[in-house]
Amino acid sequence: MINTQQLLTNHRRRWGWWRWEATGALVPSRRPRMAQVAAHVPPTMRPGTRASMLMVTVMILLMLGSVAIGPAQAYLDDRQPVYLEAKVGSYVVLDCPVDFPQDEPIPYVLHWNKDNKPVFTLYDGVLNTYETYIGRVTLLNNDILYGKASLNLTSIRESDNGWYECKVIFPNRVPNKRNNGTWFHISVLGGTLLRIPPVNQTVLEGDPAFFHCTVQNPETMFVEWYKDNESLLQYYDLSHRAMMGPDGSLTINPTQMSDLGFFTCEVRNSANDTQSASAYLNVQYKAKVVYAPKEVYIPYGESAVLDCHFRSNPPLKNLRWEKDGFLFDPYNVQGVFYNRNGSLQFDKVDDSHAGRYSCTPYNDLGSDGPSPIINVIVQRPPHFTLKPKLVYVTKIGGTVEMHCDARDRDGYHVPLINWVKKDGSLLPHGRHEVNGGNLTIVDIVEADRGIYGCQATNEAATITADAEIMIENVSPRAPYNLTGNSTDTAITIRWAPGYIRQYLDYIIWYRLADAPEWRTLKVSNKHVLEATITNLQPAREYEFMVLCQDNYGDGMFSKAFRYFTKPTEFEQPENGLQDALLQFSQIGSPRNFLVRKEQDNFVAHWEPPELGLDQLRYYILRWWIEPQHKLYGSVETSGTHYVLENLTEDEMYTFQVFALSTTNYTSGSNEFEMYVYPYRRVKMMTVSGVLILLFCLAVISILLYMKRNRIRKLREAENVKI
Repeated sequence: MINTQQLLTNHRRRWGWWRWEATGALVPSRRPRMAQVAAHVPPTMRPGTRASMLMVTVMILLMLGSVAIGPAQAYLDDRQPVYLEAKVGSYVVLDCPVDFPQDEPIPYVLHWNKDNKPVFTLYDGVLNTYETYIGRVTLLNNDILYGKASLNLTSIRESDNGWYECKVIFPNRVPNKRNNGTWFHISVLGGTLLRIPPVNQTVLEGDPAFFHCTVQNPETMFVEWYKDNESLLQYYDLSHRAMMGPDGSLTINPTQMSDLGFFTCEVRNSANDTQSASAYLNVQYKAKVVYAPKEVYIPYGESAVLDCHFRSNPPLKNLRWEKDGFLFDPYNVQGVFYNRNGSLQFDKVDDSHAGRYSCTPYNDLGSDGPSPIINVIVQRPPHFTLKPKLVYVTKIGGTVEMHCDARDRDGYHVPLINWVKKDGSLLPHGRHEVNGGNLTIVDIVEADRGIYGCQATNEAATITADAEIMIENVSPRAPYNLTGNSTDTAITIRWAPGYIRQYLDYIIWYRLADAPEWRTLKVSNKHVLEATITNLQPAREYEFMVLCQDNYGDGMFSKAFRYFTKPTEFEQPENGLQDALLQFSQIGSPRNFLVRKEQDNFVAHWEPPELGLDQLRYYILRWWIEPQHKLYGSVETSGTHYVLENLTEDEMYTFQVFALSTTNYTSGSNEFEMYVYPYRRVKMMTVSGVLILLFCLAVISILLYMKRNRIRKLREAENVKI
């Protein structure tokens, strides 16, 4: 936060109250005395002349006025500095927008400087990062939340403390500058154990990787390394290729593609205080095949996929298939296509698709070679020669025998036949027998009720025929596998049936998790296995049970299921605005939010959201005092700007505007930080200084006038005596 003393110090630097030593250091100098100033004043302006009085007055007024007004004027322009704080090992985002002439994007050059030294440049699409910032700086020019010249500085270290300037230049425009550029000051918080944290690394497989972890005092501090939150000692192979230096740094030599992941160094001192910092190791390698089966069966007359199991970093760029020693181009073969992952998609398999295949993946680094030969065999899928009945009705204690048989379509093979219970439970132990393809269950109990499946499998495919066992005078089994999805005022429940019939009814029982009474909702459509309960309270937990009914009466309740409604306000997911809209059906965020000073007021401006504008109810503007992050004000408005009144001076504020939809969803804009300079205080100081100066000048003038009169009278007296 800026204070008056800092501004005066900047003024002294500006007006020469500092001097340069021979070593190049800037040191404070004494304020110039009036005698020194007078030594350089022309004779016509020396004391004793009328012009001198006026010129001295003007010079002193200008000097004092610059002291009071200069600092204020320096911060009245659009380039208000932004003050940021960060811990060692963390990150900061330096938000710098680009103000295009007439809002039309044109070519520009971007310079980021730290203490007048280059950090990052962007020219003609080429990025250059300098010195210790390599691997720690990312340009956020495609992030909708930040300006096109914004930077993300990661792995903060102590040397990052200082002033940063964002400069945007338009080389094809005169003048080549505009209202672009921002000043930032990063304060790296002290009292940390780490001095230099690790930085993200990208290496080729086989090359060494190096991570910093320089501590403040190696003699009293202990360093331990982790990979993906597991101690490095847990990785047997990696721990034998890793070596830790005396300062805590880590070297991995050689690297393997399995080393890719997050590496964390944890520093501990004698007082058992800890600090940790992480960095990502990106191991790149040529695209390589990691697995290739010797034989693959694909079903005749049906669709099939032939996969190439590869790994690639950088991502896959191309994949080539060969068949029987020749290049296989799916674009020239009818009914065969490339999938997005490079696999072959056979629309309808025939005998011509059999053969010896191999695949070769490529990325920007090349290829590690083709896969071993994959022998593709076209196999006829099985078909049922005997299917079980759809429904078997029996009584408690009775016996059920279900018949099933299948053959391959060529008639030469017998597929494997297996029986399963579709709800996932096991067949009754000790009471069932499988003979060929037939299933027999004896001493029927209520738990045997349900749906059974006869599965016929060969190398090409698996086919299934279902059958249901119904028990007379026994109510249906309870639904199971309840799942949910919610908004702020509704929850949708889905379930799997424990029993399948045409005349089943479902009733939803629900209540607040802490409420004593239940409510019910009957599902009107008997063929729908879901229901939506509305008029619920936001951010509350509800409990549900599903009851099944048939002609024999009520069945058993499902297991209790609990689910929360969403709050009316929530943070936007990290995967972006579009995904948030699809997932939650909410309104988009207000765009390009900023606060600026206009005449004597501060005005907040923003643009409407791009998506969901028809659902907009109104905007909510809020602002907080930093660093306490205390809510200072909140207003509701239907416009896209608002005049902020009664802001306390000499305070740092954070502003944000939210769009509220008709369904009570809110979506927040980018945050905007602004320091309110103490204009009134500076103005009062200026006026007071001018008044004091005028008073002093009046006193000096009176004294000089009295002195001149006395001298004149003395001279007249001497002349009289003579």
